[in-house]
Amino acid sequence: MEETDVLGRHDLGDGIFEVQLGRAPVNALSADFLMQFAAEIESISKDETVRAIILTSPFKVFSAGLDLKQAKDFDIAQQHAVVRGLNEAFLALYACPKPVVASVGGAAIAGGLFFVLGSDRRVAMSKRSSFGLAEVRVGADFPVGPLEIAKATLDSDTQRRLMLTGQPIGPIAARNAGFIDIIAEDHEDLVAYSLSEARKLAELPSEAYASVKLQLRGETIARIRAAIAAGGNEPEGGWFNSQTRDAMQGMIDQG
Repeated sequence: MEETDVLGRHDLGDGIFEVQLGRAPVNALSADFLMQFAAEIESISKDETVRAIILTSPFKVFSAGLDLKQAKDFDIAQQHAVVRGLNEAFLALYACPKPVVASVGGAAIAGGLFFVLGSDRRVAMSKRSSFGLAEVRVGADFPVGPLEIAKATLDSDTQRRLMLTGQPIGPIAARNAGFIDIIAEDHEDLVAYSLSEARKLAELPSEAYASVKLQLRGETIARIRAAIAAGGNEPEGGWFNSQTRDAMQGMIDQG
């Protein structure tokens, strides 16, 4: 069944729009949610009234990644569907010509971290935010879209720390690693800083912004698109390996 009411777009004035991730309770990623997000970002990308985007979540968790209780039972078609969603959603975000600010008031884990890494400016709340790439802990590797974005946005030490351990880090460590820009003390500051950053970016010449962003990201975007065209949305044999389901169940048992 197609999900509804999982995304909200709100006009904040001056060409700034909030895109709210609203798949309760923790913005767990499903194929449908991801494809709706891709369509929303692609629509906004073509909307001349939009000058900047702020990504938000109304929940205590920004995005927890896949719902493991559902994912552990995925058949190959469902695995392909969620891989396609991960590739298409985060490619759309990473390639979006508009300025995007991630306003992170909670944990952004596994696939959920790519809402942050695909954005241009990242603001995090000090007391609630954390960041991790837990794929190795659940027995899964990275689809090509998220993989290429991680390689392009994280330095090699941070890739090692996050991707080979699966352990999360806090906002100060994330800022030290260079993928969080501003740490807000509370929710009020998070909203204020995020809006301030969006306004600064919205004031820049839009054509130049889009062009420079493409100059910086074009090679990564081209690699993702080429890999998708070569079958990257449908990995042979599915996404999971012989250990994935047991690893997912282990994570569920750990809570």
